Amino acid sequence: MTQTFSGASPRRGVLSIDEGTTGTRAGVVLDSGATHEVFYRPIKVSHPNDLAVEQDPMEIWTATVEVARQAFSRARGEGIEITSVALSTQRATVMLWDRVTGRPLLPAVVWQDRRYAHELTAYEAEWDAVLLARQGRPVGARAPFLWAARQIAAHPEVAEAHRAGRLLFGTVDTWLIWRLTGGAVHAITPTNAASTGGYLLERHAWDEEWIGHLGFPLDLLPELRSDDAGFGMTDPAALGTAVPLAASMGDQHAALVALGGLAAGQGMCMYGTGAFVDAATGTTPALPRPDIAGVLAQPGRRQRDTTHYSLEAYTSTAGSALRWLCDDLRLFASPEELGEEAGRVRTRPGRTPRFVPALAGVRTPAWHPEATASLTGLTLATTRADLARAVLDGIAHSVCDLIDGVADTMGTPFTRLRVGGGVSGSDPLMQIQADLTGLPLERVADSATASLRGTAYLAGVAQGLWSSLEEVVEAQPPGRIFEPSITATERTELRAAWCDELTTHLNNPALLPTRDCASAPRTLR
Repeated sequence: MTQTFSGASPRRGVLSIDEGTTGTRAGVVLDSGATHEVFYRPIKVSHPNDLAVEQDPMEIWTATVEVARQAFSRARGEGIEITSVALSTQRATVMLWDRVTGRPLLPAVVWQDRRYAHELTAYEAEWDAVLLARQGRPVGARAPFLWAARQIAAHPEVAEAHRAGRLLFGTVDTWLIWRLTGGAVHAITPTNAASTGGYLLERHAWDEEWIGHLGFPLDLLPELRSDDAGFGMTDPAALGTAVPLAASMGDQHAALVALGGLAAGQGMCMYGTGAFVDAATGTTPALPRPDIAGVLAQPGRRQRDTTHYSLEAYTSTAGSALRWLCDDLRLFASPEELGEEAGRVRTRPGRTPRFVPALAGVRTPAWHPEATASLTGLTLATTRADLARAVLDGIAHSVCDLIDGVADTMGTPFTRLRVGGGVSGSDPLMQIQADLTGLPLERVADSATASLRGTAYLAGVAQGLWSSLEEVVEAQPPGRIFEPSITATERTELRAAWCDELTTHLNNPALLPTRDCASAPRTLR
């Protein structure tokens, strides 16, 4: 039975921090499961060259402190009791810092970084099958451990810090846990560790053979803890209060919780910097298939020493493509204007132009990390509205590829598909997405805060604020449903045209799957 929360005073809540790739937000998730006022600060992402993506770890930290203090102050001013702190973070962004000074020694290398993608292909023949079986993912295009090993070798000050026992390594959650606890805890959670490509799925342990093979010193590995294991008390000097830091999750895993992906077959799509499609698969991992590129098995969450597994596929460019078009190229004043323009063009097979949003490579349906984007089919009759529609079509087709890949890997249809994230606020994009998938899509209420709420729910259950995740998730209000509005024939023609476009763009005749790309087992049961 779903519990109805009265919201009677005094209210209680979890101070939740969501540190994403392009910005950090914080807000108190109340005992109703709803989010109190959310505070946000953007953070910079730099691109030293075409393959490198970096951030300043201190900017990440100062942004986190700023928004967390704002959220805490506002909640305290309204008499809300903060029972704990929860943390969700971008994954596989890693850094090296000095435990004595607390200062980062180098810029953080972001999860979108592809500087070692070509070099890593040399490992694929020997290691892909091994890593797929025990980690749920192949060698891949990013290498946090290889990066760290190279920095120790290349920078005398980093090597000296290591020799002196002062060097620390970790993902963003490791960095923020260490800072939030005043340097007391150097730890990482499974939902973040798995994204580094060094986590043994069924053993809850580091893959020391693979990590050591990359030259990474094993003594630098953070301690592995369950996502809800607790990480000590927050340092009053950081947030102005000492409360339990109760949970930490990777952002997409937290979003899967908030969007109700708790039982096998329940899935979500999060539209943020990239687009992520995840589906829960139960307490036994559904391992990737060698004939489906880019679909990864991972811990969906590790709760009370039990791992609940999931599958994930992602594209690196969704919101980042809109930001590039609006902020960098200034072709549109805002993503909202782009969406309005796109809404003026109706769906029709054979329409041009076409946009392939491979600004940071392609993973699914083909593994092509060095791929670039394309905009084709331009004529003198092409309008701004046509360009806008092509951009949204390209993003939606890319997400369809992810949905197909995850459903095929599960071997069963999604039982439910909910969508969230900041970019899902675009009604035109969500309607295009429903049309191309042939599925009704539910955009959850308060979808932009899914990651923020999901990790708060995990913390709240651990601290006794709720009896279970199911209790708080099912108590949330229903979202808006986007129903498909085109025929199955039109959908098949649109998807076939996209497959042809992608095949041509990647110059890869083997890309087209043996099955019809429009007939994947993704339909809801």
